[in-house]
Amino acid sequence: MKLVILACLATVALAAPQQLNPVPIQVISDQRVDQGDGNFQYEFETENGIYTNAVGAPGSQGQSNMQGSYRFTLDDGSVAEVTWTADENGYVAQSPLIPAMPEHVFELLRIAEQQRAEGIQFDQLGRRI
Repeated sequence: MKLVILACLATVALAAPQQLNPVPIQVISDQRVDQGDGNFQYEFETENGIYTNAVGAPGSQGQSNMQGSYRFTLDDGSVAEVTWTADENGYVAQSPLIPAMPEHVFELLRIAEQQRAEGIQFDQLGRRI
């Protein structure tokens, strides 16, 4: 019985994730400005190619309006880059890596808008009220 327990403990120990000693990544640039009134700006870059920036300002409806971008290196060596905005219209990201919306989604959005205009509502489970 002791041998079985010992074998189980050994198996668990071998199966546990191994702790790697990651090499610290140096920060090349870190610039931040916050005016305290909702206006801000930051830019951050590391030596391994990670970069992000954003600019924000108060919006007319109480929200923060922001725009920015980020990029990083993919496993194949190519660079992924995304530009984005976030405002009263929501969050919109743009990148060649983001696939185009399928045509049927536009039809579903049209149907949803028509249902809202007709006063049709749904509960949290998606059942028509």
